Amino acid sequence: MNISARVANKRGEHTVVLTTNGREHALEIAPKVEGFGSSVNGGELLFLAMATCYCNDVYREGARRDIVVESVEVEVSGEFGGEGEAADNISYRARVAAKAPKEQILELMRDTDSVAEIQNSLRRATPVVLTQCEAEER
Repeated sequence: MNISARVANKRGEHTVVLTTNGREHALEIAPKVEGFGSSVNGGELLFLAMATCYCNDVYREGARRDIVVESVEVEVSGEFGGEGEAADNISYRARVAAKAPKEQILELMRDTDSVAEIQNSLRRATPVVLTQCEAEER
């Protein structure tokens, strides 16, 4: 799966475009009230990515096990220190309602944690590389 995210920002405008395997869609995120930047921060979006990944994966893994999942709630929390510091103390909690015995649902949840791609990316400390910089003088 090939995924990209693009942000374009200038005073009073903030555009987010997401693409997965060539399928593009926009995500509405307001600009900062003060003018420049996004009204949400990267930490919030990182934690949203974790929550979304786990939620989607519970449905996927449930279907593989013939478990009908009816609802999923996920809350991710953690801490960021000073500028440039990585997140710390990241944890998440989940609640799943499904048409299955409680122990099967709990097993589904634990197994899903082990295959959640965003969580595993963070657990492995995936390298991130800035590949190009462009500057426009005005």
